[in-house]
Amino acid sequence: MKKQVLIAGGGIGGMAAALAASRAGWDVRLYERVAQFSEVGAGVQLGPNVVRCLQAWGLQKALQQVAAFPDKLQVRCALSGKELGVLPLGRTTVQRYGAAYATIHRADLHGLLHGGVQRYTDAQLYQGVGIESFADASGQAGRAGVVPGAETVVSVSTTEGKEIEGDALIGADGLWSRTRLLLLGAQAPRVTGHLAYRALVPQSALPPSLRTRHVTAWLGPRLHMVQYPVRRGELQNLVVIVQGRAPANLEEWDHDANARDLEAALLGTSTALQHAVHSVEAAGRGWRLWPLCDRPPVRSADDMARGLVALLGDAAHPMRPYLAQGAGMAIEDAAQVERALSMHDLEVPLRLRRYAVNRWQRNARVQARSIRNGRIFHATGPVRWARDLSLRLLGEKILDVPWLYRGDGMDLHRS
Repeated sequence: MKKQVLIAGGGIGGMAAALAASRAGWDVRLYERVAQFSEVGAGVQLGPNVVRCLQAWGLQKALQQVAAFPDKLQVRCALSGKELGVLPLGRTTVQRYGAAYATIHRADLHGLLHGGVQRYTDAQLYQGVGIESFADASGQAGRAGVVPGAETVVSVSTTEGKEIEGDALIGADGLWSRTRLLLLGAQAPRVTGHLAYRALVPQSALPPSLRTRHVTAWLGPRLHMVQYPVRRGELQNLVVIVQGRAPANLEEWDHDANARDLEAALLGTSTALQHAVHSVEAAGRGWRLWPLCDRPPVRSADDMARGLVALLGDAAHPMRPYLAQGAGMAIEDAAQVERALSMHDLEVPLRLRRYAVNRWQRNARVQARSIRNGRIFHATGPVRWARDLSLRLLGEKILDVPWLYRGDGMDLHRS
């Protein structure tokens, strides 16, 4: 008989996990609390490490139909507007790492994963149904408690009051993961003190000088902006991150941003950067504002899996966006879930343990590097001067990240 995995959360990580577990030969039941599968936010950058995962799942054609493939990453000074360094992408990335560097709308990434689940698997997807608690007969318990004398299964209680049994549970339920709360205890996400202003603008609504086919990062004191094309290049994604106070209610706060506040934060920056920011309002679009939260880097495999329960993506390792790998690490997690669940000679707890052992150090490294990058991006004084000089002298060497783009240990071994 096939084993059955239950998945909490139907976002990017949950859909990737559903596709991966199905490929490993498991039956899948996925539960999403909201009534409709969707993704909030704007753009996502996908390094070649992530694109190779999508290719392995048969999603290359779907990716090409919705993504953009920038020809370079350039870094510019937010104050002077001068170029500091360039990393070639496009063909260079394919030659070095075996896959392209892509930029994509979050909804399009979610859509192609959802489409893959529907096209290639028999996974059962439940919308408007969440997982409230779980009981793990292997020894780990959620609020429902351990079931004495039960077979080695995990049972969950849903928001509809139903009891469902499975052979494993994967918590892919995001930053405010209930699965994590029940598995590891109350640990609120950490407020970073950074605010992200996000906007999407049709490139056709911009003057030619402001349209772009590449990724541009503007680095300034206590702020930075990133812009790049998404949706086949038809839209431009802009993200401005500034340091500021977060609101009290972090779980629900997401509203139309005050463009005047953003303009005030950008006083003193270059004319070119301000023109890009003003283009959003000129095109009749608005800004959305999110406070950024994360957690400290993963400390051990126990932070990602215990017994019959594993955590994936933001439920396990939410990270700051300064390495552009949040969605990417969730997809890499799912690829490792596929490998682990395919180890049919091992008991399920050992398979999930293998998944966690193979993933926790890489995720911790990406989390730590993201924190470090944020400090460098927003540096002031002598540190900023040293950063800019280093980029001018060694731009491509600094901007390329071979240990990241080659993939995790398993991926590197295969290549």
